[in-house]
Amino acid sequence: MHLAIIMDGNGRWAKKRGLKRVEGHKKGAEVVREITTYCAKNEEISILTLYAFSTENWKRPKMEVEFLMKLLDSYLEKELETYLKNDIKFEIIGDISKFSDKLKKRIETTKEKTKNNKRLTQVLALNYGSKNEITRAVKKLINNKEEITEENIQKNLDLSRDVDLLIRTSGEIRLSNFLLWQCAYAEMFFTNTLWPDFTKEELDKIIKNFHKRERRFGGI
Repeated sequence: MHLAIIMDGNGRWAKKRGLKRVEGHKKGAEVVREITTYCAKNEEISILTLYAFSTENWKRPKMEVEFLMKLLDSYLEKELETYLKNDIKFEIIGDISKFSDKLKKRIETTKEKTKNNKRLTQVLALNYGSKNEITRAVKKLINNKEEITEENIQKNLDLSRDVDLLIRTSGEIRLSNFLLWQCAYAEMFFTNTLWPDFTKEELDKIIKNFHKRERRFGGI
């Protein structure tokens, strides 16, 4: 199963508690660890894709963006042990060219050190936008003088595997430019739970609900 999650609600979680938004992001990072570890132990989940930073997130206050970059660097440094212990391969999608050299090196180092892990692939969407991804894929085909077909477009996406189950936390009911192509036939679940309050128990209930759905992929 390819599970994708739009992790939403960190800021609102903090605001409800009278805390700064960055505290919500810190707590959210802890939940990423818990959910990723749960998925690594769940044999039916092979890919976990998390919407960590969108192409639109640059519009946030400069101080918050800088904090998120530092948090990502710190998260990858701390979580390398978790990746190795739980046999988790780390990958990314999106354009990280805007990131600092230090962060880009951290990303590449983490990818290299976990490349042979097989139990679960955790994919972080970083500076990612689905429209941008599809546009880049089509441009690549044109530059290579390849035929523009659905199959060729899919092969050239940052992430070629279709999503089976998409979850969005915080009560918002939209995709926000996340994996639009890959979610064409995904089963979608929207929960009012804010991301820092999301638990493996709730995820387990959603997965059980997912198995009750009949997936016809346009057929009868």
